Amino acid sequence: MGIWDNLKRVFKSNINAAISKAEDPQKILEQTIIDMNEALIENKKAVASAIADEKRLERQYNDNLALAQDWENKAVLAVKSNRDDLAREALLRQKEYADYAVQFKQQFDAQHAAVEKLKDALRQLQAKIEEAGRKKNILVARAKRAEAQKKISETMGSMSNNSAFEAFDRMANKVDQLEAEASASVELEDLDGSKNLEKQFKELETGKVGADLMLEDLKAKMKAQESGAVVPQEAGGKSS
Repeated sequence: MGIWDNLKRVFKSNINAAISKAEDPQKILEQTIIDMNEALIENKKAVASAIADEKRLERQYNDNLALAQDWENKAVLAVKSNRDDLAREALLRQKEYADYAVQFKQQFDAQHAAVEKLKDALRQLQAKIEEAGRKKNILVARAKRAEAQKKISETMGSMSNNSAFEAFDRMANKVDQLEAEASASVELEDLDGSKNLEKQFKELETGKVGADLMLEDLKAKMKAQESGAVVPQEAGGKSS
C-alpha cells in the first residue's frame, strides 16, 4: 500500500470519528490539513532515508568494483613478475570483490527503483495536500451554509408545532372583532332618532337668547328706516 493510500485510510478514520462526534466542520478540515502536512514531513524524512540508503549502496558497489579492479591489476603484476602463486591469490580476491560488486549493484538497482516510486508518491501526496488546502475554504463555506439551512428548518419546524403563531392569529382576530363592535355602536347611535332629536333641540336652546335679540334689533332697525326715524346708537357710538 502506497504513502497516499495509508494517509487516506488514517485521515478517513479520523474525519469519520470527528463527524460522528458532531464537531465543527471547519475545525475538522483545518486539523486535517495540519495532520496532512505533518504526515508529509514524516514521509519526506522516510524518502530522504531511502535516498541515503540508495547512495550508500551505490557507493559500496563502486568501492567493491574498484577493489576488484585493483586486485586484477595486482594479478597482472604478479604474472609479469613470474609470481603465479601471488597472481592466483590476487585473482581470488578480485573475484570476491567482483561478486560483492554484483550483489551491491543488484541492491542498488532495486533501491533506486523503490526511491523513484517513493518520490513519485511523495509528489502526489504534496499535490493532494495543496489541493485539499485550496478546497478547504469552499468546504467550510458549504458546511456553514448547510448548518444555517438546518437551523432555519429546525426553527420553522419548532414554530409550526407550538402555539406562538396561533396566539398571534387569535389576537389579530380579537382586534378585528373589537373594531367591528365599535363601528356597530356608532352606527346604532346614528339610527337612534330620539337621541338625535334631543341633540338638535339642545343646540337650539343653547343659541336661543342671542338669536332672539338679534332678530328684535333687526326688526326695530327696519321699522325705523320705514318711518324715517333715527335709530338710537349703542352707547359710545356716533349719531348718523
